[in-house]
Formats: sequence, C-alpha cells, structure tokens
Amino acid sequence: MDAKIKAVLISIGSIDIDASLVGKIGMSTAGPAAGEKSIFFRSGGRRVRLTIDHKSPLHAALDGEDIVILMDNRELTRGRIEEELIHCPEQAYITISERCIYDCKFCTVPLRDGKIKNTKEIKELVEVAYHTGLLKAIAITSGVADSPGSEVERAVEVIKVLKKYNVPIGVSVCPAANSTVMLKEAGADEIKYNVETMDRNIFSLVCPGLDLDFILEALEEAVSVFGKNKVYSNMLIGLGESDETVEQGVEELARIGVIPILRAIDVHPLRSKEITADRPSPQRLLKLAKITKEKLDKYKLRVDQSQTMCLPCGGCDLVPQVDL
Repeated sequence: MDAKIKAVLISIGSIDIDASLVGKIGMSTAGPAAGEKSIFFRSGGRRVRLTIDHKSPLHAALDGEDIVILMDNRELTRGRIEEELIHCPEQAYITISERCIYDCKFCTVPLRDGKIKNTKEIKELVEVAYHTGLLKAIAITSGVADSPGSEVERAVEVIKVLKKYNVPIGVSVCPAANSTVMLKEAGADEIKYNVETMDRNIFSLVCPGLDLDFILEALEEAVSVFGKNKVYSNMLIGLGESDETVEQGVEELARIGVIPILRAIDVHPLRSKEITADRPSPQRLLKLAKITKEKLDKYKLRVDQSQTMCLPCGGCDLVPQVDL
C-alpha cells in the first residue's frame, strides 16, 4: 500500500468484510466516528482504519495468509489486519467522558448519553493492555460532560495514576484556564487541542459555543510548556473549506509550533441532516498532505517524533513525513 492507495482507502473510509476474517472489532467512543465499528489494516509499513460497512465499495477477501482489499473486483492492496489494543494498535486510547455539553455538528457524542469512566475503571483497562506486552503509549481523550475545567481535572487525576506504566502519555481535551500547565505537571508528555477547522465562518456554524481564538491561544501556550513536536491539533477536511483556507490554517498552526492533523470528515447518519459535508477525494487528500509536509519542513517540525495519539497510529490520516 503506497500513499496513493492509502489516500483512496481513506477517501472511501469503509470496507465490507466478513466477521470471520476479523479478530477483535473496535468501536470508537469519541469524535465524528463515535459508535462505529472498524478494523485496522496494515500493508507496506502503512496503516489505515476502515469502518465496517457492508455497502462499502471496498471488499476484503482472504488469499492465503493475506487480506486482499478489492474495488470493482480489482485488487488494490494486500496485507494483514492488526488487532486493536484499546481503540488502536499498540496504544491504550481511552475516552473518559462519552458525552458532551457542546453540540459540534460533525460529532455524535453530544447525542449519546455515554458513560463517564472513573479513574479505577481506566486503570483496570490500562492494566490489561499493559500485561499484553504490546503497550507502547497511553492516550487520554474526553468529551465535556460538565465543563472544560472539570474535564481537565478528571484527566489530571487519570494521568497521575497512569504514570506508573512508564510509557508516554498523550492527552486530547477541550482547553480550559490553566489546563496546559495542569496536564503537564500531572505527567502528560504530549497534548492535542483541536481547532476542528480554521475557516472561521464554518467554525461558527459547526462548533457553536466554542471559541477558536481561545483554542489557538491555548495551543500557542502548549508549545511553550510541552515543547517542540509535542503539540497537535485536528483539522477536519470536507466541511466546505477551500484548499487555500486549509493551507493558510496549516501555516498558522505550524508557525506557532503546532503540528496540524488533517482528518477526512466522517458524517454519521445521526448528523446527516444537520451538516453539509463531503468526504475529500484521494487527490485532495494527497494535495493537502503534501502542502502540510512542506509547511512542517519549513518550520522544522517532525511528525515522526510523535509518540502518542493519532500520528504514530496513522490509521485515519495520510501522515506527512511518514506516508509521503
């Protein structure tokens, strides 16, 4: 699987696969893909996450020991399915609060009365992952059950307990007053505050109640606290933004030391009547990934130094400096 094939797979985002070919099937509990079952496929040193959908134009078949991905009865690539540890391979990627007071129009978490895991439950999950011998990192994310500040306090408590496992810990939450310093002092190694989109008109429509300027200020502070190559932010692609807006947004983030993660939009049926979005084409994904790589190189940022969360996994995105 080269970068072009991976772009095709991400653009489609789903696969028709028989359950007999899959070991442990994961279900996302955070973000736009919350509630969807998926697999991780690995080929040629690259990884891609695909939602299981029996109506998908992609089909998986077994050929000897290989999983072959077909489209229109033509082989696109072959490789193997990777079993998740927690949410993704090699990481315990855990959502604290599976609910949210905000109503971002691309996200299904606010529509679900999800649970709030306590520290004991999270520690038990990580303990099991640790004893597999496969745990390389821990990632903590969360919705906002009560307030951003309360969620940060939950994350701080969890991180302090999980430091005993002696693996890098990444955290992705909604920023709050003093959240960056609190999370760093608790023991987090990397941090992600998501801008979601750098198109301000679109942001106001799809993220009511959130403040893009506050997020950007928090990201800039995070670079000063966590250091270079340790601060990230997701940008959704397919909300109607132009390529020029994406490039400007990537430049703005990279200039302050933040590594942007370009994420193809996944509109869940629960949100299909509330948002107009189009999953980006393979050509657009490749173009924007190349632009992002140029900006990262310009500001001497390195994706391959990331240890936690989305970048070392790489399943959902075309990762600059890694995939191309």
